[in-house]
Amino acid sequence: MDTLNPSEQRDLQRLAAMMIPASAEYGVPGADDPAIFADIIRSLGRDLPSARAALAALAEGGPFADLAAEKAEALAASLRTTPDLLVLHRLVLLCYYRDDRVMRSLGQEPRPPFPKGHVVEQGDWSLLDPVRARPPIWRPA
Repeated sequence: MDTLNPSEQRDLQRLAAMMIPASAEYGVPGADDPAIFADIIRSLGRDLPSARAALAALAEGGPFADLAAEKAEALAASLRTTPDLLVLHRLVLLCYYRDDRVMRSLGQEPRPPFPKGHVVEQGDWSLLDPVRARPPIWRPA
């Protein structure tokens, strides 16, 4: 099987909604929005084993999607730094910020960054001085 089963999808959708809820104030959907969630499922690819492992950990005591809100939040918080759950966090964020509605709400044109590029304001380059001053952290070839 090269995708999540329906139970795993429900659990992932609940996690995505917890991570990024919809906001009426800013006029943006949550990460559980059908279009965004479909993108998350399509984008699993090589991360499918990690996604399955993270969802299995979340569903150890029963379906994560069926847990009470406070119990679900406590469980997700307890697993927050596990590598498999971090993979899911990255994937949810990636797909969320690919959505045109979200990009428009941020004042960005919903398009790929290239070939036009995006303007990045110049920062304080002196902040890199400590990094430049330290000795190399690699060994010569």
